Amino acid sequence: MLLALVAAWVAMIWRHTHKPLPVGTHVASAMCPVPAEAVAFIADITAADAWGHSAVSQGIFDAVLAVVRGARRFIVLDYTAFGAGAAGPAPARRIAGELTDALLSRRRAQPDLPILFITDPVNEAYGATHASELQLLRAAGIEVVTVDLDRLRDSNFLYSSLWRLGLRWWDSPQGLLGTAARRLNFKASDRRLIIADDGHGGLTAVIGSASPQDRQSGWSNLAARVSGGPLQSLLASELAVARFSGWRASAASFSLPAAPAAASADCAAAPGGAQPEPAAEAGARAQLLTEGAIRAELLGQLDAAAPPDSIDVAVLHLADRDVIESLLAAARRGVNVRLILDPNETASSGGTEGLPNQAVASELVSRSGGAIHVRWYRTHGERFHGALVMVHGGARTWLTLGSAQLTRRSLDDYNLAANVAIELAAGAPLAQQALQYFDTLWANRAALGIEYTADFAAFANPAQSDYWLYRLLEGSGFAPF
Repeated sequence: MLLALVAAWVAMIWRHTHKPLPVGTHVASAMCPVPAEAVAFIADITAADAWGHSAVSQGIFDAVLAVVRGARRFIVLDYTAFGAGAAGPAPARRIAGELTDALLSRRRAQPDLPILFITDPVNEAYGATHASELQLLRAAGIEVVTVDLDRLRDSNFLYSSLWRLGLRWWDSPQGLLGTAARRLNFKASDRRLIIADDGHGGLTAVIGSASPQDRQSGWSNLAARVSGGPLQSLLASELAVARFSGWRASAASFSLPAAPAAASADCAAAPGGAQPEPAAEAGARAQLLTEGAIRAELLGQLDAAAPPDSIDVAVLHLADRDVIESLLAAARRGVNVRLILDPNETASSGGTEGLPNQAVASELVSRSGGAIHVRWYRTHGERFHGALVMVHGGARTWLTLGSAQLTRRSLDDYNLAANVAIELAAGAPLAQQALQYFDTLWANRAALGIEYTADFAAFANPAQSDYWLYRLLEGSGFAPF
């Protein structure tokens, strides 16, 4: 009997770490030419000056609200966190209420406007409660779909297999084990975006790392506004996610006249799978990437970097071993590598404060002989939550940003994640804006004595115990990051 149980456990692990991915995941659109004005870089920055006075600059949800107000045919939203969040200090902004009001107002102005809101079931404790904001949306006829996380592969495979074999049968949403037992699966629908028609026959989207949750409204985040280009692929992916999560409405309402034909013409791949020629000086190329497709494109760009290229990374979490090895290899080739990392001092799970970034940063600096340079974002209770990677030098800049952190869960087809990748001339306004953002944080170039980042020594952690704890958590899937 013991051997049978072990065999069932191993079989459960294998099945749920290798099962086919649902339709709509692991998407990589073609690289689509877009006008320079069709893409914009948006940064939410929270910092403090030498006297502790807060300095806040926000624009992401202003852009999101503009998309809502401009829609005339449909709106699709996909956010992992929504609502007030946990009790605590007064939030920087009541963004959940602002977005709820904007959606309800749009619904009143145009009662037949299809609106689809996709979200993670954690917002309603996996069915144990009802979030007031989501209830308001439902009452107004807005379709709310909670993602069926069981369709995704298991990242925490040791625990999740035992949960499926035993705990799952005892953890009804209202039961004692319900929310806690499901939360430990470490599964999430982690896309953070809105896509809608632009009111003029095209598509527009805001794709980034920010969620409309009041508790997170003071976090530093990054996003891109994109129009046209690869957005037909994004829309199709979102509708497929809703479909495998139980949505049964018609997808025909979420389309533009002749949009598929236009998208096909604009984004067709070159013959033989070759990429189209680089964008002209005034234009850009954009690509929509989700889940494991983000990893493939990212590693390809990192591995192709060579002097005089530079790699700049600004993330909340850096833990993926393939990304770490690619950064080390790039530094050995003479590529200038700079990292701005959150110190992870506000971990939400006990015992993991400082992980993974402090251990990983110390490894990168040590193994590169100091060729990889690290600075820490100075947080004040909030998080440095952006997810930006740039490869730039010579005539071109390539960057990707969105909801995917550089972790196994984001990049290896476990959690849902969505990024946009943009390639453009190094002198293009968006490229200069992204580089200026990074350089400002790196060199603390700001008035009023604001210190965005601190030296590597401020949070360096060479302790081998923490390093091997990170490796164990990351490799086993027990990591909360």
